[in-house]
Amino acid sequence: MNGRYLSHLSHNDPLYGYIQEHIAPQLGFNLPEAVYRVFKFTCSQTVYLYEERQKRVRIVVKFHQNHLPGLPMLPQKTGEKEYSDLLYIRSLGFTSPPHYVVRPLGFNPDIDNALLVEYLEGDLLCSVIKNALFQGNLRRLFQKLAALAHFLATLHNCTAGDLCVNHEETHGYAGRLIHSLVTKWGMGPADSGELYFLRDQWRTKSCMWEDRSVLVHGDATPSNFLFGRGRHTMAIDFERMKWADRVFDLGRLCGELKHFFFQATGDAHAAEPFIGHFLWEYCCHFPDRLRAFRSITRRMPFHMGITLLRILKIG
Repeated sequence: MNGRYLSHLSHNDPLYGYIQEHIAPQLGFNLPEAVYRVFKFTCSQTVYLYEERQKRVRIVVKFHQNHLPGLPMLPQKTGEKEYSDLLYIRSLGFTSPPHYVVRPLGFNPDIDNALLVEYLEGDLLCSVIKNALFQGNLRRLFQKLAALAHFLATLHNCTAGDLCVNHEETHGYAGRLIHSLVTKWGMGPADSGELYFLRDQWRTKSCMWEDRSVLVHGDATPSNFLFGRGRHTMAIDFERMKWADRVFDLGRLCGELKHFFFQATGDAHAAEPFIGHFLWEYCCHFPDRLRAFRSITRRMPFHMGITLLRILKIG
């Protein structure tokens, strides 16, 4: 667990009562005077670990505080939606290896719209990537990317409907990223104008509209996937799950891989063997692997591009 210890959860805190009465029993834990230590995850401002002192129970809590003036219901809807989405995805069979989605334990709108989920043990993909980069364990990264490709292909294929992808939403998302780079980082009109032009060119391509819409994870970054033994893949943080092009997930993951490898090596092409391997493994879960690969890679540059813009925006 990568986090910082803060304090103990007060028995007078309403969260303590909620955990004791509604969450701990789901985990088979019953200790009237349980003591919970509180840790803050370093990768998030709103996610905390509550750990019983003897480590018999660990619970992850994500708070959705009211921080947007004029939109008091937004955080509640976000937390409640993720709770419902997790229940739905698990109902599709993502409850045991090799494909596992984190188990939601509860949602409480009266405690800062708190979403409570189980704590998962495993190696984060970002750790596997760093181990490959700095310890030379490339084989393990190839193996875990194949496992993740299988997970995402299963998620996408089992939720594919009859409606075609609506590229307008992603087109708008790209525009918001460019606008943010202008307002936050001072990107000039020449660069932003070229990005807007390229975005609009992609909009005219038939390949961007041809596939069926699927449920995507929505934030397929290396910090949201964990691995156990073999091909056991676990996914967390479904806050941004939505209907979209399957390449939305694939492009985000590949863009992150490219960023990781470029930062570590200075070589813009260092991640290509891993990106190609990941996509080829993903496509093996289709009747016509080569046709699927050609279709996906036609759309990949756009989705990788908006991922790199997103990383730059956060940067």
